[in-house]
Amino acid sequence: MRKKILLLGSGELGKELVIAFQRLGQYVIAVDSYANAPAMQVAQHCEVINMLDGDALDAIVAKHQPDVVVPEVESIRTERFYDYESQGIQVVPSARAANFTMNRRAIRDLAAKELGLETAPYRYATSFETLKSGTEAVGMPCVVKPLMSSSGKGQSVIRTEADIEKAWQYALEGSRGDLAEVIVESFIDFDYEITLLTLTQDNGETLFCPPIGHRQERGDYQESWQPAGMESSELAQAQEMAAAVTASLGGNGIWGVEFFIKRATADGSATVYFSELSPRPHDTGMVTLGHTQNFSEFELHARAILGLPVHAIEHLRNGASAVILAPPEVTSMGIGKAVPQFSGLEEAASVAGTDIRLFGKPTIRPYRRMAVALSFDAKESDVMELVAKAKEVAALIQVDAPEIEGLKG
Repeated sequence: MRKKILLLGSGELGKELVIAFQRLGQYVIAVDSYANAPAMQVAQHCEVINMLDGDALDAIVAKHQPDVVVPEVESIRTERFYDYESQGIQVVPSARAANFTMNRRAIRDLAAKELGLETAPYRYATSFETLKSGTEAVGMPCVVKPLMSSSGKGQSVIRTEADIEKAWQYALEGSRGDLAEVIVESFIDFDYEITLLTLTQDNGETLFCPPIGHRQERGDYQESWQPAGMESSELAQAQEMAAAVTASLGGNGIWGVEFFIKRATADGSATVYFSELSPRPHDTGMVTLGHTQNFSEFELHARAILGLPVHAIEHLRNGASAVILAPPEVTSMGIGKAVPQFSGLEEAASVAGTDIRLFGKPTIRPYRRMAVALSFDAKESDVMELVAKAKEVAALIQVDAPEIEGLKG
């Protein structure tokens, strides 16, 4: 039963996944591009490589001979996964799924063209000129995203023609990997957005977590809450779409499937738009660390990977999360040189019905996500009041990176 798991990407989500694996007696090698990444702090072994270097990736696989390869970030030479799978290594959720979902072009075309799911009108661009023509095709306002990025990096809104060049440059700066291509999509007039955590398993049916609502800023999630208030017909549409796209991609694990929802009006029924999909735990799903359901998203992912059946996902209580960020004015002296310091923990811990998770990131930069505050209460509680409480706790905690003696000047 004990498997050797190669985790590619070792951030805060990877850290919680390693803990879930450890509780099930597994051996984990955590890999990332920098030393002392959060998941490395709890894994049995770690490696530092450029995961976009296919030869370096092959060398790590040959060295450790893992039973399972689990990608946790986008910037990986995922085409090598097909070879690993042919060697008998389990790739999560599958080599095909990992390749499709690491690139917005592949997953959007699958959803819109092959499966016929409702999406925003979109075009692709590989230059400023093609972005300009793509913008004209979908209309303004529109959203620009790199084909490969994480946590909303490189995303922006084009409202006027003057925004196009800035959006192109910003997308290139936020792109992960070596792909200079973006997707430009029409700005949907939606009422709210959700993440539907979807569990696929070898020896069980596809299950869904209660939907998670969230708010974004600068392309990154700021708060999330569970459950999000949805009409049963809207939820049924989202579940049907999530089941279709995950079944087409294949494999086992947790998927973060994002949707935009336009509520029903007197003139028509509700519209559910497929937005994006991640074949791994989702950042908005950190709300499940507040024991809002019988298994967190990390525990669900670990169980599905190991082939341990999950018979039901039970909603136990309501919850919310709010991120704790490094301040925007943090100086370059702190970036990569000083160990982040936290203050206000005692005050935050004094707020009943809450919890805090510090990620253990070794360095700091402006707006970097460093921790999360959680709040929770009974299923009858008001989730937006829980959001306010989580934000209250998050505001009590300050992050800083004091100068280290000898680094001045």
